[in-house]
Amino acid sequence: MTKSSAVLFILIFSLIFKLEELRAALVLVVLLIAGGLFMFTYKSTQFNMEGFALVLGASFIGGIRWTLTQMLLQKAELGLQNPIDTMFHLQPLMFLGLFPLFAIFEGLHLSTSEKIFRFQDTGPLLRVLGSLFLGGILAFGLGFSEFLLVSRTSSLTLSIAGIFKEVCTLLLAAHLLGDQISLLNWLGFALCLSGISLHVALKALHSKGDGPKPVKGLGSTPDLELLLRSSQPEEDDNGEEEKEYFVAQG
Repeated sequence: MTKSSAVLFILIFSLIFKLEELRAALVLVVLLIAGGLFMFTYKSTQFNMEGFALVLGASFIGGIRWTLTQMLLQKAELGLQNPIDTMFHLQPLMFLGLFPLFAIFEGLHLSTSEKIFRFQDTGPLLRVLGSLFLGGILAFGLGFSEFLLVSRTSSLTLSIAGIFKEVCTLLLAAHLLGDQISLLNWLGFALCLSGISLHVALKALHSKGDGPKPVKGLGSTPDLELLLRSSQPEEDDNGEEEKEYFVAQG
């Protein structure tokens, strides 16, 4: 339920960094989605202050992360519009940040596991390596699609797409694992879908309202400047020839 605040933080930081314009429709979309997701995941449980603070802090940091990522991807001067370039620069830093945690919490268990470093049969080792390889490919595809979506749309759209994924996960859990969904949960589900549908409709109307935009930075390219400079003497020569012709005719 606390995780549903992530879309609120992304909206707040998008407004702070001027990536989004404050519009009533946009605020309505975010409130519908956040409130609907809160109601959809609502259930009586034991409150834990430490867990609440951790999840709320993760939502807060996630809002900063994706708004800053949008600024990097959509800033033409940096040349990071291609998701592959962005991953090439960001993934090593993410690895350095996660590796100490991995070494502390899982390093000893992994180093003493008979499935990898102390293996006696190559069959389990190959299955583990194959699973790791497949997981790496899926993680690469997920990261690529996330950065591509942010570069073409916005961090808010990415967050809403992630919420739609969470809603599908909860519905599958209810269908396959037998999780109970109350009337309040179904009302939250309807609100959440309403917010997502409204966001999609607003995006479609906004894209139709925008005409074809000129390519940014075209006038500052070196090739165009060189072409303009080389054409100026020719225009001057043509102007002088026309002036001499009219003087001779007069």
